[in-house]
Amino acid sequence: MSRPVLRTELCDRLGIEYPVVLAGMGPVAGSGEPVATAPIAAAVSEAGGLGVIGGVGYAPEALRAEIRKLRSLTDKPFGVDLLLSSNFLAVRAERPTLAQPAPAEDPIPAESRAAVRKIAEDLGVPWVPAPERAPTDLGSWVPEGQSWAGAQMQVVLEERVPVFASGLGSPAPFSDALRENGATILSLVGNVRAAKRVGAAADYIVAQGTEAGGHTGRIGTLALLPQVMDAVAPVPVLAAGGIASGRALAAALAAGAVGGWCGTAFLVSDEANQPDLQKSRIVEAGAEDTVVTRLYSGKTMRNITNPLIEAWEASGLRALPMGLQGLLVRDLLHSVEQAGRHDLLMNAAGQTSGMLGARRPAREILEEMVAEAAEIIAKGLASRVEARV
Repeated sequence: MSRPVLRTELCDRLGIEYPVVLAGMGPVAGSGEPVATAPIAAAVSEAGGLGVIGGVGYAPEALRAEIRKLRSLTDKPFGVDLLLSSNFLAVRAERPTLAQPAPAEDPIPAESRAAVRKIAEDLGVPWVPAPERAPTDLGSWVPEGQSWAGAQMQVVLEERVPVFASGLGSPAPFSDALRENGATILSLVGNVRAAKRVGAAADYIVAQGTEAGGHTGRIGTLALLPQVMDAVAPVPVLAAGGIASGRALAAALAAGAVGGWCGTAFLVSDEANQPDLQKSRIVEAGAEDTVVTRLYSGKTMRNITNPLIEAWEASGLRALPMGLQGLLVRDLLHSVEQAGRHDLLMNAAGQTSGMLGARRPAREILEEMVAEAAEIIAKGLASRVEARV
């Protein structure tokens, strides 16, 4: 049986068969490990899309090892996704980390610490403070004067990664070096303001609607996509958020997107690096079983809901900025893990969870999506619609 044909200019630029890009998902499953590792990225690239490693959770040399592992699994194009928010761009000497001595004045409000401990008590989770981390765990590998993201980017450049994606923040600080290295740059945005700010620093903008899992904005994909396209033209745009089926992919392409950035669809793949419980909860979820919360990171993040999220939201606590929020909930999440309450850990997923009925290989997920989209487009996008100009 012949393979379906579904191509856009994105395919020609990246050297891929289909305009489907794996979201570079980092530690979004409560395990502390990136979900989009070499095996799933290789599987998507081998199937004809673009596999992307979620690089945020890797120290530089670990990222280098993962890139080389991916290259050992496929000779197809691939990418690496990093977060470029201010806390990741801050140089080591200025950035508070768990490895540094506690400041004289605790940056976490005492009432926030007390409220988080009360949440654990109400949920029946015994309080177990997280162990102190040695300097070698967090940051000793980042030279003074260099940022977390900068140290990772040095590896991306040295390894000549063909595609770079900034999942958060603007790639502008590194865009010249990346282009001189021959890389294509993608940048995710959740609103028009961010799209304009990124501007010409990216070769492609990814307009991510609120339907998406993980860090997400407040605007729906079909409302956001055309506004971003108008704002950044002639820079081409991919659609993200709710792209988990051929129907959704066809709709995005019909609206003018050059491809789809897909995360939730692949969270339930065999190759996704997340625990079975998290995969099962996504498969079992309904369309209304996700919620946007700032609990886990301080930024808006869509997760499969759970009693911990519900307790946080009911408490009325105001989330702290990204970085500090992680420090606030560190003991809480450690206590949850020690209690074996993995159902309370982060389980990022999009609203398309309600249509994912089974765990399958990544290749099968991609091929089904592409075949359905190609069929719809070949039939004129909608066989029941008649239009004349």
